[in-house]
Amino acid sequence: MRLHSKKLKEAQFSEKLGVIRDKLYRLAFCYVKNEQEALDIVSEATYKGYLAYGRMQSMTYFDTWMSRIVINTAIDHLRRNKRMTYIEDQGKELAAPGQGATLEEKMDLYDALDRLAPEERTYIILKFFVSLSFKEMAQVLSLSENTVKTRLYRIVKKLKNDLLEGEVEHV
Repeated sequence: MRLHSKKLKEAQFSEKLGVIRDKLYRLAFCYVKNEQEALDIVSEATYKGYLAYGRMQSMTYFDTWMSRIVINTAIDHLRRNKRMTYIEDQGKELAAPGQGATLEEKMDLYDALDRLAPEERTYIILKFFVSLSFKEMAQVLSLSENTVKTRLYRIVKKLKNDLLEGEVEHV
């Protein structure tokens, strides 16, 4: 009976992960901007998630739970490597579709994002690259919705100031 239950849990985990696999990859890629490193992060996060999956109380929040594991794994990866990341594949579009930014403007944005602390970058990635609502962000970050809004607005202001200062320097 115990073996059957374990196989069922494995199948559930695999099925749920299959649904959000691409989202998790995009999330990791936003941090490292390198395909192989993003795949490594998702793989490590999947392993961590699999180990903890049996202890999950509610399957309702699997998506946000796995997103949080990927975010933490990506931040740990950045801290371990403490190096600059570069956009490996110019063909991969990180910005939201329909944004009419030039390549130079996008590079400025990515440079400014790289200057943010990994924890700050998380807010920008979740809101603008993964398109989560404030409520979903609050669930992923285990914070209140108001705290998420306040921190995001502060980080956006910091990012905007950084980008505007960069424009002045180039002129």
